[in-house]
Order: sequence, then structure tokens, then C-alpha cells
Amino acid sequence: MKIVLFCENKYAIDILNPIQEEGQKDSDNQILWYVHKKRIEDFPLKDQVKYTNSIQEIYNFKPDAIFCPGNIVPYYLSGVKIQIFHGYAAEKKDHWVIRRYFDTYFTQGPFFTAGFEKLAKKYKDFEVLETGWPRQDWIFHHKNDFESQKQELLKKYGKKELVLYAPTFSPSLTSLPKFKDGLVDFVKKQDVLLILKFHPLTKQEWNDEYKALAEANDNIIWIEDYTVTKYMLMADAMISDTSSTIYEFLLLDKPVITLDAVAKDIYWKNITDPMQLSKAYDEIKTDGKLTELRKWIIKNYDPYNDGNVAKRMLEGAKDYIRRHGVPEKRKLNLWRKYTSIKTFGRIKK
Repeated sequence: MKIVLFCENKYAIDILNPIQEEGQKDSDNQILWYVHKKRIEDFPLKDQVKYTNSIQEIYNFKPDAIFCPGNIVPYYLSGVKIQIFHGYAAEKKDHWVIRRYFDTYFTQGPFFTAGFEKLAKKYKDFEVLETGWPRQDWIFHHKNDFESQKQELLKKYGKKELVLYAPTFSPSLTSLPKFKDGLVDFVKKQDVLLILKFHPLTKQEWNDEYKALAEANDNIIWIEDYTVTKYMLMADAMISDTSSTIYEFLLLDKPVITLDAVAKDIYWKNITDPMQLSKAYDEIKTDGKLTELRKWIIKNYDPYNDGNVAKRMLEGAKDYIRRHGVPEKRKLNLWRKYTSIKTFGRIKK
């Protein structure tokens, strides 16, 4: 099977790489990454995988299957186009928008499957398969790899616990403009080391502002890394706002505090005043209700922590092709075709 891993942003690397690792076990598979050059200037896996910045090269490759964590994939490429999602943030409206680019949706768990099956009945031009989310495979294989690094950090800074602040980049949803004083107050009152790990698309002015904050506070450290997963595994608790990383952290059965989260249902501790952070941190350690809510998230959002998500995805792609063949392209209306061409350009046939 010819496989394309469609990588537009750095956050997608950890999502797609488990498919690379599983796919390369079969010598009959050919795997090629598409890496968006304007958004990923330095591809961390460039010496480990086959990749291209050229959509024309992807077209010439004639893929059988394209795995995409983003919202759009060129309609004129061959292959079954598979949406594998870039997170769990069901409260974000665009999570449920059907843009007609995909032949099938591989969902994370029962909650998402039910929602997309309803949409499949409405639109009648895509399928739904529940597989789990591939980044969970990486977590399964590396869950305990960073414990010694965590302990070294805590020893170095003389702190008891590690806390991660991972806000969203979205200007309308992020807590970054409001949280500085609350974070400083938090590290003064609690015996914690605070890690700042921001989304790759975060505005540079906010990055600069919080880098300066870390430099000015001994109990705050700034992390430059394309992946947040490693630091979620290391952290004892997480602070955020309206980000899909909230659910990823809850799936580790660890507590979360958010500031002004925009969500219909709250399964964690939410505060509305940044200065409430220290008090909230004390509460999350003993609140049994929050523990039960995390268990619900694990059962319904993504119970697939067996390390076999990528395997199910590859089998799902093969099954689709067995039943339908390899699509030559995706049928779209003129507006969607225009959007696809505007985003990725034209190709020579």
C-alpha cells in the first residue's frame, strides 16, 4: 500500500509518526510524508523518513491512502482520504464541520463515533470507523521513559511537583493575556516547578512575553519543543484554557485546571480568576468527583490505550480499499475545489 502522511503543522508529527512506525513493519508498504514547507521550516524527522514539500510529488506518487490530522486535503490526489483529527476538543465548532474532503473518519472513541455517524447519515458520502487516536500509541510505548528526567528537574530546582501550562494559541480562546500574574502567584504559594509549553502557532509576542517571565522567575521554565506529549507524561497536573490537550491529559488520569474554558460540559476544575489558581490546585488533589469525571472521559473519549491504534488505522484503510477500490480523486463543489487549489496549488497531470 502506498501511504501518504499529510503533515501541515508541527503538532501533527506526533500524531502521524505512530502510523509511520507501524506501517514500516510491512515491507509492501511505501510511506511518503507531505510536509508543508511554509509551516514547518525544520522537519525533525527529515533524516528518518521519506518526505517531500511538493504536492506535485505526492500526486505523482499516486497514493492508495492519505492520513490527515488537519481539516483539508487536496481533492485531486488519489487515495482514500482519511481524517484522523488533531485532538479531542469537541467543544470547538470546527471539530464537527464536514468539509467534504474526506472519504472516511477514523474516530477516537464512542463519543466521537456517535457524533460522526449521525453526520455520515446526513451527508451520505463518507464512512466512520472507531480506531482510537494514534498519538496514544506513542504514549503507550513511552509512558515511563521520562520519569528520571522529571526527578532530575525537581531535584535541580528543589521542588516537589511538576506542573505544565499548555494554553491554546487561538486569540479568542487563549488565557495567555490574562494569566501571568496568576502563574507568578501560583509558583510562590505552591511547591511546584512550572513548565511553559506553548502551541507552535502561538503569536510571537506572547512567546516573547512568557519567555521573559520564565527568565525572571526561578520556578518557571520555558520549553522549546515541537511535542507537548513528553511533558504531559512528566507533569503531575496541567493548567490550560480551551485546548484539546486538556482531554489528552485527562486520558492519562491526571488533574487539569483551566481558566475560562469554553466548553458545554466541564470534566475538570475551571476557574474564572487567575488568582484562584493556587486554591484550585489544592482542591484537585482531593476532589473525588473530578476523579470520576476523568474516568468517564477515558471510557468515552478514547479507551484505546493498547498501543494498536495505528495498526487498526492501516487495517481500516486496507478494508476501505478492498470494498471501494482506490479513489482517483474526491468529488467536491467548486468552492471546495477553489479552497483546495488556493491552499496547496495546482498540479500537472
